[in-house]
Parts: sequence; C-alpha cells; structure tokens
Amino acid sequence: MTRSLRLRLGQFSDRGVKPANEDFHGALIPEGEALTLKGAAFAIADGMSSSESARHAAEYAVKNFLNDYFATPDSWTVRHSAERVLSALNRWLCGQGARMLDPARGMVTTFSALVLKSTTAHLFHIGDTRIWRLRDATLEPLTQDHHHWASQERVYLNRALGIDPHLDIDYRSLAVEVGDGFLFTTDGVHEYVPPLEIKRLIGANGDNLDAACRALTAAARAAGSPDNLTCQLLRIDELPLPDAESVFRQLTELPMPPELEPGMILDGYRILREIHASPASQLYLALDPDAGRQVVLKTPSVNFEDDPAYLERFRHEEWVGRRVDSPHVLKVIEPAQRRRFLYHVLEYLDGQTLRQWMAEHPRPPLAEARDILTQIARGIRAFHRLDMLHRDLKPENIHIDRHGTVRIMDFGSVKIGGVAEIASPVEQTDLLGTRNYTAPEVLRGEPATTRSDLFAFGVIAYELLTGRLPYGERLGREISAKGMARLRYVSARSARPDLPVWVDGALEKAVRLDPQRRYTVETELVYDLLHPNPDFAERRNPSLLERNPVGFWRGVALLSLLANLVLLYLLHRG
Repeated sequence: MTRSLRLRLGQFSDRGVKPANEDFHGALIPEGEALTLKGAAFAIADGMSSSESARHAAEYAVKNFLNDYFATPDSWTVRHSAERVLSALNRWLCGQGARMLDPARGMVTTFSALVLKSTTAHLFHIGDTRIWRLRDATLEPLTQDHHHWASQERVYLNRALGIDPHLDIDYRSLAVEVGDGFLFTTDGVHEYVPPLEIKRLIGANGDNLDAACRALTAAARAAGSPDNLTCQLLRIDELPLPDAESVFRQLTELPMPPELEPGMILDGYRILREIHASPASQLYLALDPDAGRQVVLKTPSVNFEDDPAYLERFRHEEWVGRRVDSPHVLKVIEPAQRRRFLYHVLEYLDGQTLRQWMAEHPRPPLAEARDILTQIARGIRAFHRLDMLHRDLKPENIHIDRHGTVRIMDFGSVKIGGVAEIASPVEQTDLLGTRNYTAPEVLRGEPATTRSDLFAFGVIAYELLTGRLPYGERLGREISAKGMARLRYVSARSARPDLPVWVDGALEKAVRLDPQRRYTVETELVYDLLHPNPDFAERRNPSLLERNPVGFWRGVALLSLLANLVLLYLLHRG
C-alpha cells in the first residue's frame, strides 16, 4: 500500500533585467497525518510592478497562504480552507493599500496555488501567473489570465490580491495520475517562451526539475523578457491509492472488545452496568479511577466486524467527537491508557433523550420548546462550522440532562468534508439517517448538504411542538418525484391551534421539499420562532386539506360515492 503522496519539486527565480525581484514562490509538503488530511501546497505570486511594495505583497501572500492553510481545521475541505485564507489575505492587503497616499500603488499581487490532496489537485487563481499540467506529451494551461492588453506595451490586471475587498477566485479541481507534472510560471516566462519550447526544455532536462526551471528562465531572458522570471515544477511519483484489503487491515488493527459484564476491567475502566444495547453498538457505564469520574464506553457490535464501511464510520465517530467543541455536542474523551480494543470513551450525561422528554411533555409551552431548539441549533452550527454534516438528527440522538442542557450525540453518520476528499475503496453513502427525518433530496440519491440537516432540524421542531410529523409517515415511503409531488405539508395548527400563524409559517419553510426554499442556516428558523416574520403574519387559517389531508380525500371519496348513488337512483326512476 502506498500510504502517502510522493513527488519531486524543482524551482528557480531570477530578477532578470529588473533591479529587484518582485516574484515569490513557495511550497509546503508536510508529513504523516497532515499530508493525508491537508495535502501538499504550492504557490507562486508576482507583485504588481507599479506598487512600491510589490515584493512584500507577493512574499506575504505566498508565505501566509502556505502557513494559514495548514492551520485551518482538518475537517474543512480544501476549497473552504483555501478560500477562507485567501479572503483574509486579500482584506489585509487591501487595508494596507488603503493606508498609502496613492491607493493605486498599494500592495497588489497576482497569485496561483495548487493543493494536492489524495488523488485530486485543487487550483486557486487570481491574476496572470499560470499553472500548467504536463501529462504524457501534452502541456495544458489550467488557468486563465486575468488581464487586459491596452497596447502591445501595456497590460492591466483585471483581478489580483489587494485590488478590491471583494475577491473573485477561480477554482477548479481535477483528478491526477502518477507521472503528471504541474508547472507554475510568472508572465515574465510564459509571455516569452512558447508552449512547445517549454515542453521541449522540460523534457530535455529529464528528472532534474531544478535544471528545467533554470532552463526556462534562461530561455525567457534570451527571448527579451523585461520582467522577473520564476518557475516551479512538480512531478507526481506515487499517489495514495490504498486497496480494500490494506484499508480493512488498518481498520481492524484493534480487535473487537469482549462482552462486558459489571465488575470487569477494560484498559483501566471498571464496568458498572450496561446502559443501552442495539444491533449496532453497546453503551456501558464505567468508572475511570484515575480521573475519579464516571464515563461511558461505546463498543461496536460484533455483527459488523467484517463490514469496513461500519468500522470506518465507527472510527470517524471518535475523530468527530474530539474536534467538535461545543457545550451542545457530546464530548468524546481521550482514553486514559493505551487501548487494546476498539471502543470510544464518552462523557456521561445524567438525563434522557429528547424522544423520552417529548413523551413526558406532549404539548410543551412555546417558550420551553424554543429554548430546546435554540440549543440544538447551536450544536448543529458547531458541526457546520467544521464542514461536517450530522446526517442523522432525530429526537433519539439528542440528549437533555437534568440541568436542561441539550446536546447532540451519535456521530456515526457524520460526513466530514475534509475526510470525504480522501480517496478510499470503502463505499460510502449519504442515505444513513432515519427516513422520516431525511431530506427528500437525499432520499432521491442526491448528496447531503447543510440544508439536509436543516430539514431534519425542522422536522424535530415540528414534532416537538405538535407530537406529529409534517408529512405524516408518507415521506419515508415516497422517493420518486411523482410521489414527492403528492406530499402536502400538514399545518402545525391542525394539532396545536394555539400556535401563532407565523410559527406555523416558519415550520413550513423549515421542512419544504425543495431545499432551495428552506432556511439557509439554523439560526434563521430559531429567530422566526422567536420573532413574528411579516412574511408569515398574514397567513390564513389552514384549510381542511392542510389540516387533515387524509380526512379531506376520504370526504371527497364519500361525496363522490353519494353523488353516484343519487345519479343511479334518478336514472333508475326515469
């Protein structure tokens, strides 16, 4: 198994005929887990010559991009991480330029970067530096120059870092292959060396990538380039392409724990009692004698010891729980000792699930329900800020402790944006949640999004207030477009006439079948449950069809039957 990315890198930069070099380039290739989770990053920049701080701008952009990208959460996708970093860099450069007497001579630079993660290259581009791909005998430009030629002598940048607080970044991703080469050049090189000559010079220098970069800059200078000259060239020697057998072997490095009984000791934890058992896992209350506290041990079911998808989700559950830091998300604890078996250590919560709470409070006051939903929303937000989707939000996976603190738990279905980008032979699916809480688009096979989690949140809010589901039990059964089209929202006021019409309007928007018509963030729903939204304030009272669609259609059928009987009677008499 090739456990990590292997590549070679060559680079060279020269001021050329100019008195100073205003180009800058860099690369950061980490090792170990960072290389797997974040990849390797490469960048090139060309400071705008009219700026007195051109070199500073280019150097600042490259160095800070490389450093700050790797400081973003491991759970973030490459695109999310890079775009957040570039937006912050752009704001800083614009701010520095605004302090100068002549803003046009501010800190402005072109910028192109490539992040190579797993088997995918992610490109980010602003300006007229270039990234090329060399595959077999083909040299292909992957970026488009953002400049305008006013004349044969003068060119103006349309886009660059530091020009405008609003940053428009070109992004693309593409699969890579072993043997692929990626070339970075500033305009002082590619404007004076034609593609055929670039390809010839790279080929002529074989595996000496530094020599190839020097040859390209020399060719540009010989061709009369009046600019700085910078090249960076990388070549992929191996890709992290694990096979199914090796991945399964990695997932099963820790064996399944034995069946646990009260009084047993597992890696220092004393088992007190079994809390819960399901076909997928077991929960045990245990004592951590070193910390002097009670904890919960979650163990996997032996029914899935040969299921790599289950084992990977179980491993990811711990990964998620250690990274999401919120008082409204269950905490996963670092084991006190080195583990000999596969299990998680969770904080112990004294209380009940939301499902149990709802059974005891079938018609909660609106203010009490709002408090619970506000806390759930904060927990969901903690996941989404880390590019994570819970994908199994339901009352059974929400806990209320005896102090009234609400926490989201059970991370086995969580999709981690940054981890999902890593190639794996383990087949994954977005259809993991409970059907009545799963968004319609996911039921149809579309990828889950934050709006899918918000649909589940909306169903929970509706059920918390009414004790019912917004589409009855039909949603989980209707997958086809035609079946979905027949679904109708049942007004929450049919079960709770005391609910304000604007609360019903907020609930309806939260669970709309079309994801584009739902709320975009969870706090919007909470706000509309606390404050009357004018869009919903004038809603009419629900019709019989909205309040009770089954009863409505039964009534229509009964009236139709009666009409037919009357017609038959009249025909018989006539």
